Amino acid sequence: MARTKLVAGNWKMHGDSAANQALLDGIKAGAAASKATLAVCVPFPYLAQARAALSGTTIAWGAQDVSRHAQGAYTGEVGAAMLNDFGCRYAIVGHSERRSYHGETDEVVAAKSDAAIKAGLIPIICVGETLAEREGNITGQVITRQLDAVIACIGAAGLAKSVVAYEPVWAIGTGKTASPEQAQEVHALIRARVAAVDANVAAGLQILYGGSMKPNNAKELMAQPDIDGGLIGGAALVPADFLAIGAAA
Repeated sequence: MARTKLVAGNWKMHGDSAANQALLDGIKAGAAASKATLAVCVPFPYLAQARAALSGTTIAWGAQDVSRHAQGAYTGEVGAAMLNDFGCRYAIVGHSERRSYHGETDEVVAAKSDAAIKAGLIPIICVGETLAEREGNITGQVITRQLDAVIACIGAAGLAKSVVAYEPVWAIGTGKTASPEQAQEVHALIRARVAAVDANVAAGLQILYGGSMKPNNAKELMAQPDIDGGLIGGAALVPADFLAIGAAA
C-alpha cells in the first residue's frame, strides 16, 4: 500500500507573534515544492495565529499535547474538542519530553490518544527509548510496551486514525541521529507489532522518524521502506530547513 509522506514540525516552547508570522509566511511561500504533506504543531496560545495564516493552504496545523479529559475541572489543561474548535488536524501525544518532564505513563498516553480520536483529531503517538535502554538492548521491549498500551486502549480502529512517531530519546536535540538502518529496524518493528493486530491497518499506518531529522539526512531516512516522514524539532523553526525536508520526501 502506498503511503503518503508527512512532515510535521514540533515548535516546542518557541516563538512569539512576530517570529511565528515570519516562519509561517516562509513555509507557505515554499510549500508547493514539498513532496510531503506539511503540518506545524504550535504552542497553544498561537493556534489562532496558525489557523489565520494557514487556512486555505495545504499546510495543516496542530497542538503539542492534549488532555485525556473531555472537559471539566482540570485547570490548565486543553481538551481535544477545544483544539478541534481551532481547526487542528493533529495533536502530538506522549512526546518524550512529556513522558520525562511530566511523568506521563503509557496509560496516560493511550488515554490522550483516545481523547484525540474521539474529538476528530489525528494523534501523533510518540514512542521511543532512552540511551540507557538502547545500550541495555531492550529497545524492542520498550517500544512494544509503549505500543501495546495504546493498542489495548484504542485498538486497530483507533490506530487506523492515528500516526505513530518513533523518537529515539538519545537522538533528540543532541545532534545524534540514528542511522537509516537503525531507524528502519525500529520502524519495521512498529509496523510488525501493529500487523499482529491488523495487517491492513499496519500497511497504511504512517510512521514518522523523530530523532533530529535534518535536510542533510532526510532523503536517506525517508528512502527506508517503513519511514513515512518526520516529526521535526529544531529544523522546523527554520523555513528553508523545514521545506528542504518536505522536498526530500
